[in-house]
Amino acid sequence: MTIRIDALHRYPVKGLSPEAVTQFRLETGGYVPGDRVFAIENGPSGFDAADPRHKAKTHYLMLMRNEALARLRSRYDDATDTLVIEGESGARIEAPCGDPEGARAIAAFVAQHVPDLELRGDPALLTAPPGFRFTDSRTGYVSLINLASVAAVETMTGAAVDPLRFRGNVHMTGLPAWGEFDLVGKVLEAPSGLRLEVTGPIVRCAATNVDPSTGLRDLTIPQALMRHLGHMDCGIYAKVIAPGSLAAGAHLAVADEDGGGRLPF
Repeated sequence: MTIRIDALHRYPVKGLSPEAVTQFRLETGGYVPGDRVFAIENGPSGFDAADPRHKAKTHYLMLMRNEALARLRSRYDDATDTLVIEGESGARIEAPCGDPEGARAIAAFVAQHVPDLELRGDPALLTAPPGFRFTDSRTGYVSLINLASVAAVETMTGAAVDPLRFRGNVHMTGLPAWGEFDLVGKVLEAPSGLRLEVTGPIVRCAATNVDPSTGLRDLTIPQALMRHLGHMDCGIYAKVIAPGSLAAGAHLAVADEDGGGRLPF
């Protein structure tokens, strides 16, 4: 059995749309490049870029509570630090994130697409300083989604389930449904020399209930997982313990406990 990388994604702005990428390079102890670099503060959160500390996602606009975000389409250009967001009825903004005026305009544009009752104060675009990201988990460096498990969720719910509901960085095939949980504590290796240590499962929240195409809250995935499996986990987190690149179509192997070989996975 071989683990194959089916697709790679990054989410430049927490809660906004994904960007498919063909490959990325990961550094030891680092994050996916361009992933969760920005977040939109939902009223004052106390976040201090000079002393960044992980905060609960409820401090930011996010899909668990703000499903209207799924109706926005965003893309970020690293070279120019420019974020483009397109809304319904032709609404659009293009502004530099690092410019204070541009950041205010971006936050105001997003706020216009979120119901007033969901806003706890003036929103603000936050930028993660080096070595920090706006991930849900303190150790959520790289997230991997097993597409066979997504197919099993489809069976549970009786509906089509877009893997993008799970907002993972890596979509993989070759494992049986829920086989990703057997990888916890193991090391995955890529041909580039990249080594990922699987740290644990990802507990799903109500964000997965939102259709990423329509912004409708049309499923109850965490409840379905709990009803059928007794937990709400789908996907795994991993940390980078040796640098290297990862590309769509590449394969991952499971290293043996001594790190000197590979299991025939």
